[in-house]
Amino acid sequence: MELAAEPVVYQKLLPWEPSLELEEEEEEEETSEVLVLNPWRHQDSSGNKAGGLPGTWARVVAALLLLAVGCSLAVRQLQNQGSSTGSLGSVAPPPGRHSHGPGVYHHGAIISPAVTCSHLGRELLVAGGNVVDAGVGAALCLAVVHPHATGLGATFWGLFHDSSSGNSTALTSGPAQTLAPGLGLPTALPTLHLLHARFGRLPWPRLLVGPTTLAQEGFLVDTALARALAARGTEGLCPLLCHADGTPLDAGARATNPQLAAVLRRAALAPTSDLAGDALLSLLAGDLGLEVPSAGPRPTLEPAQQLPVPQGILFTTPSPSAGPELLALLEAALHSGAPIPDPCPPFLQTAVSPESSALAAVDSSGSVLLLTSSLNCSFGSAHLSPSTGVLLSNLVAKSPASAWACPLLLRSSLDGTEVDVLGLVASGSPDVARAMTHTVLRQLATGPPPQAQQQHPGQQEPTQHPSTCGQGTLLQVAAHAEHAHVSSVPHDCCPFQGF
Repeated sequence: MELAAEPVVYQKLLPWEPSLELEEEEEEEETSEVLVLNPWRHQDSSGNKAGGLPGTWARVVAALLLLAVGCSLAVRQLQNQGSSTGSLGSVAPPPGRHSHGPGVYHHGAIISPAVTCSHLGRELLVAGGNVVDAGVGAALCLAVVHPHATGLGATFWGLFHDSSSGNSTALTSGPAQTLAPGLGLPTALPTLHLLHARFGRLPWPRLLVGPTTLAQEGFLVDTALARALAARGTEGLCPLLCHADGTPLDAGARATNPQLAAVLRRAALAPTSDLAGDALLSLLAGDLGLEVPSAGPRPTLEPAQQLPVPQGILFTTPSPSAGPELLALLEAALHSGAPIPDPCPPFLQTAVSPESSALAAVDSSGSVLLLTSSLNCSFGSAHLSPSTGVLLSNLVAKSPASAWACPLLLRSSLDGTEVDVLGLVASGSPDVARAMTHTVLRQLATGPPPQAQQQHPGQQEPTQHPSTCGQGTLLQVAAHAEHAHVSSVPHDCCPFQGF
């Protein structure tokens, strides 16, 4: 590994020259002999004595002290550099490097509704994964710790921007299908596997290690899940999310889901997207006394829909998501010349249905992944499969369009060279599309390159005790000036982590 620190500069030490003291010797009418600088010998080969010049010995000692000091400085630089590489992601920056406030990182970052899942996504980035690895791993983590909002029974939409190719790709779960009356066909595993197989970097089994461990060994119920349980009740959710007396688990209680862990272990061995969900479908069909569906989920990856604007290009997901509606609203607003609306409208805070989950990952090069998923309402159908630990959605063929799904990405290149990217993804009601319209319009009107909204000065990174990240949440990520930016509206809602 090459050393980044400045090298220690050593000054050349010149040997003593008798001629330099010739005049002094003449004045004192004394003679001296050439000194041999060898501390291990009292005399040189010619019999010269080493003790006749005390001033010269002082210079030798001084030179040795300088050499010792130089070696000490070199060793200290090596130690400092070693410690800086060994403290990846630490708060204090290494000596000589600049630091940033919360939400700004040199390499990459992820933001999600759960501290545990943001941390897991960061670990995948540090392990050499890209934003797809981090996002898919965090999504599978949320399937374990946030069963009220997402899960293996959920429907997923996604938007991925690849900074290397400049392409933006939309991820869809395919048309909603019915497994049984009122029960949607689960699509999460094949959808996420397809995304990872096309764009991921780490091995697929590596992404399932963390979620599997959480399901097997247990996770702590957070505030969002506890509130959802208190509001919904435990009918159909026991024993997974209940105390022994049938009351719902409180915040801080430990929950396990060993059946879900077994499903994830099987999915880790799946070589293709189709097979990723087959084991789950077989178990679900057995629980319900049904035959395994002949036609499974049909997730797709396709070019994202786009809208050119003066500042760049807007990208989003196709119908039946709310993406096309969002682009239509933006186009109409841009052409109308109306005043810029409030960037944080009230309904963003008050929307409560349908229930959905969102996350975002970004790296400093400009690659972005936006993912949103839903069970349609809190805990979906509330049908807990006993052999899989999976809650099925009630998203079926006749369900309304996925108006909660509208990830949006703005790619701009103001000077023709440096490309800036802004990503927005939200959870909440169909009104979220209009809320995002307000946010994007404000961004387009401000002029500077896209950046995620920054935290207030002095605010600490909300990775330990964030407020509830529930419905009506807008996540923002950006890549600007070779840095990754993450934030949320409300600003202290969702935990983010990066390095």
